[in-house]
Amino acid sequence: MTVDPFQCRCVLCHDYGDRDEADRVDLTIIENVQQHGWHVVMVPEDEIGPGFAYTIGLAHTHGAPELAMFGLDVHAMHHMLNRLGAKVAAGAVAADGLRHPDVIDGHQVALRNVDLRWYRTFFGRAIGFYRRPPFPVLQVAWPDVDDRFHWEAQAQEGHRESQPQLWLPPSEHPVGIWTTEL
Repeated sequence: MTVDPFQCRCVLCHDYGDRDEADRVDLTIIENVQQHGWHVVMVPEDEIGPGFAYTIGLAHTHGAPELAMFGLDVHAMHHMLNRLGAKVAAGAVAADGLRHPDVIDGHQVALRNVDLRWYRTFFGRAIGFYRRPPFPVLQVAWPDVDDRFHWEAQAQEGHRESQPQLWLPPSEHPVGIWTTEL
């Protein structure tokens, strides 16, 4: 799924008279998107759940889906999202079902469409940037040590719960740490 960057109605495209109400984080996001093409939001692990990270700006700048990763150290995910974002900015295709090598050293990642019903739970800053969904988001899934993904029956048991399955509607997602906020 691609988005025409000239059609989006986000904070960056136009000041709707409320830019002075933007907080420091929003202004940093705008600045990073202007300078680098995207920004990575890092949400560290806390008492509610594991950490995650996602991009804001790839859809605006490059007409590509935003990217989200879950369940690893936020700084590692930041690095991996920037690596994949740079590939996308250079022309690599990011779409549901594709796999990309060289994002995690020696392993490939798999891309899966995120169901819109998860956006408010995980992508609040992106909603603020774009003003509202829909903007495309792909979950960047990482494999276990045997290169199996968390939805595969052969994946290690602990790995199956390490990441959400955001392509599923929330009502169909297995109950666990990723659904506690629902």
